[in-house]
Amino acid sequence: MWSGSMPFFDWPLLEWHRVLRSRDAEETRAFLGSMAFRFDVAARDAAQLDVCVNGVYLPGIYIGCAQYGAPVALGASPMRNDYWVHLPIRGVWEAAIDHDTLACDARCAAVSSPTGQVMLRSNAGAARLSLSLTSDAVKRHLASLLGEPPTEPLKFVPTMNLADGYGRRLAQILSAAVIEFERTNLVRWSPTAMIEFAEFVVTNLLLFHPHNYSDALRRSDRMITPRDINRAVDYLEAHVDAPVTVADLVAASQVSGRTLFQHFRDFKGMSPMRYLRNARFAKVRDALLRAEAEESVTAIASACGFTHLSRFAVEYRRRFGERPSDTLRRNRRGREIACGEAFVTQCEEADDGSAAARGQVRRRRAPIFGARERAAVEVRRRLHQRGEAVTFGLG
Repeated sequence: MWSGSMPFFDWPLLEWHRVLRSRDAEETRAFLGSMAFRFDVAARDAAQLDVCVNGVYLPGIYIGCAQYGAPVALGASPMRNDYWVHLPIRGVWEAAIDHDTLACDARCAAVSSPTGQVMLRSNAGAARLSLSLTSDAVKRHLASLLGEPPTEPLKFVPTMNLADGYGRRLAQILSAAVIEFERTNLVRWSPTAMIEFAEFVVTNLLLFHPHNYSDALRRSDRMITPRDINRAVDYLEAHVDAPVTVADLVAASQVSGRTLFQHFRDFKGMSPMRYLRNARFAKVRDALLRAEAEESVTAIASACGFTHLSRFAVEYRRRFGERPSDTLRRNRRGREIACGEAFVTQCEEADDGSAAARGQVRRRRAPIFGARERAAVEVRRRLHQRGEAVTFGLG
């Protein structure tokens, strides 16, 4: 449970997603320079340098971990136009953002915007977890939430409280993401999962961390009707298998994103994305109940947008009281019983019919005999009730 400090991580993190590993100051400076960062380390500290930067790139965002071993200074050049949230994992980082200097520790993160100057300084052995958001992604989401394009650059408040509120939730979300990236390879994530996770992170940052458009977002509320909500619901129901973005819902409902998010909960008792998740579970259950013999739980769940099968199975069982494989097995058992009952009916009809009819049953028997044993028992029971006996061959 999050307690106001970053959870303990075994270092290095995200080793499957390495960006840079070096003990050489010039190599590190050249690499970071190619990424439009200025890097400085004092000559007396260069021997301690042990650079480890790992990270994961998702649509519009980057989640990464960094440590440098030695005290270093790192600044973003004006060429970079992304937004950053830096959360210390270990030690202390100092962030100079425009005219503010912040001591970032387990209770305080730094948030930088491309409109200002940024310089990070760390002590020896310090490590951080960072979230980066592209300017294009942030602007697109902001326009969707406002219902119109922003007229001036977005600028976030530079400090984020990690002890409670949204800061604490963000730290929990990013920590859980890192653990998931450590446990699984990113290639196992579907495009839908990656897009919607990135959408979730960007949208929540805009809604819950203060910035110069926060008041405008609050003022954008207007009366909303069930028809507006129903347009959004219809869109969600029609796109259960596809990635759904805030911009998509804004276009479908014809109201601003913030207004939609607020009032969707009033009408439906949940957020649009929770509604979409529920719809996906309903669809996957229906698909399992209707599955053909060759279809598997993995294939069905993946087709419905679920990539993390272990988490999917846990939540499926919580929702429906059985494992996905149980649902699939029950479906197949029902099909076998239905086939067996059909065979029983054919046998009874043939028993009262001609030799040709009995021959026709024998010819049909092979594809039905997946449930042959159950059908045999039932046929014997019914025929014995009439004082007769029957023996089934294996041919």
